[in-house]
Amino acid sequence: MIPSLFLAHGTPLLLTEENPYTLFLENYVQQLPRPSAILIFSAHWESGEQAVTACRQNGIIYDFAGGPDELYQMTYSAPGEIELSDRIMTLLSKIGIYSVLDDTRKLDHGAWVPLKIMYPNADIPVIALSINPELPLSYQYEIGKTLAKLREEDVLIIGSGGTSHNLEQFQYNIGVAEGWTVRFEEWLEDKVLKWDIESLFNFKSLAPYASLAVPTMEHFIPFIIAMGLGHQEKQAKLLHRSYQYGNLSLTAWRF
Repeated sequence: MIPSLFLAHGTPLLLTEENPYTLFLENYVQQLPRPSAILIFSAHWESGEQAVTACRQNGIIYDFAGGPDELYQMTYSAPGEIELSDRIMTLLSKIGIYSVLDDTRKLDHGAWVPLKIMYPNADIPVIALSINPELPLSYQYEIGKTLAKLREEDVLIIGSGGTSHNLEQFQYNIGVAEGWTVRFEEWLEDKVLKWDIESLFNFKSLAPYASLAVPTMEHFIPFIIAMGLGHQEKQAKLLHRSYQYGNLSLTAWRF
């Protein structure tokens, strides 16, 4: 059964850089079986109701400002797979989540940036799902659990966000990680490896520096969904961790 992944998507500048994280993503994909399709939850698609893309052909959104011109010349036109979109809706309905198909939504940078690094040929069907930050983390975990069946069909499911992601705290001129973000990531690693989901669901009151690392929930939610996808085995592995800008964690987890 193909693993599920959580991938930090950092900033769009990852596509113009060569650093330990981009090299990891390029190399790790060689270890995975070729997916039949890719399903991705991005922190940058928030919706009060669950939405699922249903496009024959994906386009992309340049949902960022600044950066070199080359970023705005990039494309990622992976196909969709509408039949799989329908199946996703059916699976989610079993836990009381009634979703809508969206045939106009394009891939935001939380989706197409990591995918372009890993699968640059854009020849694998991609379906994007929105996240609802108002749902409790326990329910986000259930979303992962109910979609885990698709892993048996070699569907690669990715949660794309960031476990320590606070734009207002970036330190652009330092090359080491700040202590508070390291302590938060170490706490998170300990709880994940123990599969202590109750502590993770209550991380805001338990984890050191939680309010600094996770000022808003949208980047953390894809991590919990990805963990829910691994509920059956309850085995997690930290594949990579590095930092940019003092406190932006670039982590990759396998479940």
